[in-house]
Amino acid sequence: MAPTGVDWGADPDPAYAAILAASHLALTGEAILPWEDPCPVVSHGTEADPIFRWANPAALALWETDWETFTAMPSRLSAEEDPGIQQDRSRYLAEAAAKGFVSDYRGIRISARGRRFRIRATIWTVTDRGVTLGQAARILHVEGLD
Repeated sequence: MAPTGVDWGADPDPAYAAILAASHLALTGEAILPWEDPCPVVSHGTEADPIFRWANPAALALWETDWETFTAMPSRLSAEEDPGIQQDRSRYLAEAAAKGFVSDYRGIRISARGRRFRIRATIWTVTDRGVTLGQAARILHVEGLD
């Protein structure tokens, strides 16, 4: 599903990756290295229509896109426009915001090339010194649907 052998280079925002890691550890008790993680890791900001602000190489490969394109995309566009899928996504994001994290999210996503896939993920709220910067997801399982 995802291209292999791509050299993604260095993390374009290592300071934010450190915040992702610290937030994940504080909420879940599990340490991660977001840029190096073999699991896709993504994060969106706090805008009314949140825009992706960070993705690791595994996520960029999964969504079949590059950093510039991905980090300009509203996160809702990572899922199909189907109202049921969007409502389910919104419900889990709200639950993660209320609880700090959820570890049982399951949903259907769509790549930049239109490939559909089901994910199982942990979603958490990203904070730095008490300020909410957005939410993130670490995708633990991917199942291709096309």
